[in-house]
Amino acid sequence: MARKRKELFPHVVTSVNEITPGYFTLEFERKFNFIPGQVVAVSLNLQDDPRLYSIASGNQKENMRILFDVYPEGLLTPPLSAANPGDIVLVSEPFGKFTPSATEEWWIATGTGIAPFISVLESGQSIPQKFLHGSRTLDGFLFQDFFKEKLADNYLRFCTQETGDDVIEGRLTHWLNDQDQLPKDMKYFLCGNPDMVVDVRDIVLSKGVDFDHIMAEIYF
Repeated sequence: MARKRKELFPHVVTSVNEITPGYFTLEFERKFNFIPGQVVAVSLNLQDDPRLYSIASGNQKENMRILFDVYPEGLLTPPLSAANPGDIVLVSEPFGKFTPSATEEWWIATGTGIAPFISVLESGQSIPQKFLHGSRTLDGFLFQDFFKEKLADNYLRFCTQETGDDVIEGRLTHWLNDQDQLPKDMKYFLCGNPDMVVDVRDIVLSKGVDFDHIMAEIYF
């Protein structure tokens, strides 16, 4: 059975910003309530299939924000990055279940997979026991100043190609593998590159964490 397409509604763009080369935030008027961690379907027309983006803003904000990187051959992200305030973007009502658990959590993310965690923190909700943030380069730690301010020592950055102050060299998966044990009463929220999500899930399971304690959102 074909999956029903989400209904899309016109929203007015309020800002577009390139926050680091190739990565953009786009804000538009917020028409719907949402739970931090939910996603929206986004398109610029009714002919092309919409793409899903995690909401990257607090649920009390006047505008809604999404975070994306530009695929030069893509149908959506190049024109999205070139949008101007006043343009119209088509957005669905928020949906999804990658939402706070009301228990203690670890967050693990790469790339634009940080988006739902921005939303949780900007909404004044749960602070994780740890946030493991992976990137190949130092400028890939999107919103790192925000996370440092909110999470202090609970925010750990892992970089594979460059070195920097307070940055751990290597993959976050290596660090996880090297831990003698992981807390089994935590919920683990994984978001980002599919290879990372699968690798981290397998490592966390191998440490004795129950499968039901692992929540995953994969970004392609």
